[in-house]
Amino acid sequence: MKRPIVVPLFALLLAACGSSEIVYRDRAPFNAAPDSVSGLLGYYNASTKQTTCGNCHAGHQASWSQTKHASAFSTLVASGHATSACYSCHTVNEHGNGLTGPAGWLAKADTTYQDVQCESCHGAGTKHVGLTENRSNWPLARVTLTKASASCASCHTGIHTPFAEEWAASGHSKLESPAINNTTSNCRNCHEGKTALASWGVVTNYQERDSTAVNSPHTCAVCHDPHGSPNDHQLRFPINSPDPDMNLCMKCHLNRGSPTAASSTPHGAAGYVLLGVAGYRPAGVAIDTQITLTTHSSIANPKLCAGCHVVAFDVTDSTSGNFVFHSTGHSFRPLPCVDARGKPTGDTTCAYSATARTFKSCTASGCHGTAAVAASILSSLRSTIAGMADQIWIDANHDGKIDAAPIDGGYLAIIKRDRPLELSTTTVVTPARGAQFNVLLFAERAYGHGDNSFGVHNPFLARALLAANITELRSAYALPAPPAPIQAAVDKALSDAKTRSPQFIRSATTAPK
Repeated sequence: MKRPIVVPLFALLLAACGSSEIVYRDRAPFNAAPDSVSGLLGYYNASTKQTTCGNCHAGHQASWSQTKHASAFSTLVASGHATSACYSCHTVNEHGNGLTGPAGWLAKADTTYQDVQCESCHGAGTKHVGLTENRSNWPLARVTLTKASASCASCHTGIHTPFAEEWAASGHSKLESPAINNTTSNCRNCHEGKTALASWGVVTNYQERDSTAVNSPHTCAVCHDPHGSPNDHQLRFPINSPDPDMNLCMKCHLNRGSPTAASSTPHGAAGYVLLGVAGYRPAGVAIDTQITLTTHSSIANPKLCAGCHVVAFDVTDSTSGNFVFHSTGHSFRPLPCVDARGKPTGDTTCAYSATARTFKSCTASGCHGTAAVAASILSSLRSTIAGMADQIWIDANHDGKIDAAPIDGGYLAIIKRDRPLELSTTTVVTPARGAQFNVLLFAERAYGHGDNSFGVHNPFLARALLAANITELRSAYALPAPPAPIQAAVDKALSDAKTRSPQFIRSATTAPK
């Protein structure tokens, strides 16, 4: 009797695997690049907006899909104003990554290249997907804007989106050598872009990250997360949070807001001023923080610093009404100088008048009815603060230090002459040193690291503290009364303070008769 032939199970399985009818295989995680010359891969699935890069970098894909970049093409089409030139910034091509063009959409107008995708900043991914572990093939984006064709500046420029041009005219574009070369303090955390990102816990890799030879100012990617974020405009931190540890602007503009035994100079104190907690408090002064916030740090100005410093507006021709220019507000100047058409000029020396500057940051919010009203209020505030600050100290020879009277003027010059230790001690904050701090904080152009807002960041606080300083100095050092106009300003400031907070200033600092 013949025995049956036993075929091992694994042999049957192998035979089945050899049949073309029952073999199923996952699709490769990338497609061939429509533009094979550039190697730009673009979408893996254009209909679902699944990028090729996102097949592996799922987290970035999820964040990016919520950004305006992910709908850049359809937004352009829906605008009804698309021209052939517009597509270069609403598709994947050589713009932003420094490739030699034409590439991507500009070489082959395929749906694969619609929208601003990963490769718009990172460059072609073909080599990377083939050799993922070869770090030399990792297409890293840039943080610096030194090469416009390989940065945000490649697209965010021109009369419609002059982000790069306005930023270049701002303080954020500058590298301060003393600060970035200071290795004994944390200066670089705010004065050098890469160090700022590291201090914020940003570990994302980019071309310049590990280079000690490249210093970066605060470029676009320092404040904005290119991959997307839960905050408006892809900001790394919110701008509407009153929490100084979370507010993007206050990450840096919140340093030394009050004097210490060792220092009588403010530094990056604008955030403290806005929140009403900055400055030296004379003896007997008590301030309710909620009262000192004023409208510039309340629900009337929900964006806080950015509410005045990042104001976008269109400039149109006064005769035809035609579009001229769109200012993005990225010069970060709340009252920029403008030309006859109303276009920001980049000048910082023009008069603070309703015609020389734009006051849209004041009027657009509805807080001030007209530019003329806002300009008038500013002029009055500047005059008041200047008068009280000069009563405390006039740097007559402009050497940046308090010289004994009669070289310098004001109360502090007299104290320097008669009681110099009151200004030189480093063991205690004397009334003289406290007043010095407040003058450097609030007086116009008295000190480069002061508040430098002419009191606008917090008019109530500036007037109240300078008035309290004058009152305390007279009491502590038996100084003469100020001229009648200055005394009137002091009395008005203290009266306003008491109206807001009855316990603002008590008898301990009542001026001598």
